[in-house]
Amino acid sequence: MNIKSLLLGSAAALAVVSGAQAADAIVAAEPEPVEYVRVCDAYGTGYFYIPGTETCLKINGYIRFQVNVGEDVGGDSDWDAKTRGQVQFTAKSDTEYGPLTGVIVMQFNADNATDQEAKLDSAYLDVAGFRAGLFYSWWDDGLSGETDDIGSVVTLHNSIRYQYETSDFYAGISVDELEDGVYQGTFDDVTGDFTADDGPNNVGVAVGLGGKAGAFSYQVTAGWDVDNEDGAIRAMGTVDIGPGTLGLAGVYSSGPNSYYSSAEWAIAAEYAIKATDKLKITPGVQYYGNYFGGGTEVPEDFDGLGDAWKAGLTVDYQIVDNFYAKASVQWLDPEDGDDTTTGYFRLQRSF
Repeated sequence: MNIKSLLLGSAAALAVVSGAQAADAIVAAEPEPVEYVRVCDAYGTGYFYIPGTETCLKINGYIRFQVNVGEDVGGDSDWDAKTRGQVQFTAKSDTEYGPLTGVIVMQFNADNATDQEAKLDSAYLDVAGFRAGLFYSWWDDGLSGETDDIGSVVTLHNSIRYQYETSDFYAGISVDELEDGVYQGTFDDVTGDFTADDGPNNVGVAVGLGGKAGAFSYQVTAGWDVDNEDGAIRAMGTVDIGPGTLGLAGVYSSGPNSYYSSAEWAIAAEYAIKATDKLKITPGVQYYGNYFGGGTEVPEDFDGLGDAWKAGLTVDYQIVDNFYAKASVQWLDPEDGDDTTTGYFRLQRSF
């Protein structure tokens, strides 16, 4: 009897406990649906939709290792290794005026573990042919090799630009802030000290046009430095001939200015030989009339300066897709100075 009562009591207690637990049971919430990244193919490869928006984003860049060679290029050393990492973010979305584009380029340079810099290499917005922000001018362009010296000392400006373009032609005009450009002055013949006529430049106006017709491509660029009251004009052209591409260029400057200050005039030529599918060899040569050289401190004019020759060879080799090696050697012989030989070896992986 006692055993029967004990069993009945235990069963009743278990029923009560089970009922209480059933009442207090926790029901797991349904997982929220995951929004996977969608590919955006409206603007080419590499774009994807930013989740929750109709804006397409592309991320690309490169990693570069380079060893420079030349007299005292590394301070007391004739060689110096440098590493660079660069990443670019490009955002695009459709508007009633056409695609609205925003670009940010960040660059990180390291000479060693402590001597490093991070900088904004470009940042601009672009819509309906109008561009505003920090970007490279047409004067940053050049021939494909490393020998030509036909561009500005500083080519990255805060600018406003309009450019009309089709698949085979473009033409545009820009207003550039040149406060980090070159400025004229006089050099002391004894001490070499420089006395500026004024502070850094403030504004310039540039125009550019170019295009292609079959195997021929061309570009004409001009710029007027308002503060220095001098300007420059440059023409370039390339044409496919035989196993390679012939490139010719000429530039004239009315006086040292932010658009061109290396010489009063110069002509350059190169021939990019496509030796194999992976190997390109580019010899080049340039002649300067009234050569001054680089730097942001320049004379008031080119009078009394000697001429100069430059010759070089650049070799590009595509190791695998998005990974290549480049080697370049350049020889410069100015009439008013000693000849110099410089070069570099580079490895670069793009993504």
